[in-house]
Amino acid sequence: MKRKLYKSSKNKKLAGVCGGLAEYLNIDVTVVRLIWAILSLFYGSGIIIYIICALVIPDDNIIDM
Repeated sequence: MKRKLYKSSKNKKLAGVCGGLAEYLNIDVTVVRLIWAILSLFYGSGIIIYIICALVIPDDNIIDM
């Protein structure tokens, strides 16, 4: 079965990008959020990348169709 990356509607704080990435990688969503926050603090482009991901990655409600 082929896995696809979707924004999560269950593990959602802002747009569901970190939740979807955590579900795709099968790890805890808190770990993904912490890594994203730390990398954003050091490299500064995390917010822009998050916005781009939120616009590009499809919602997971497409799966129900």
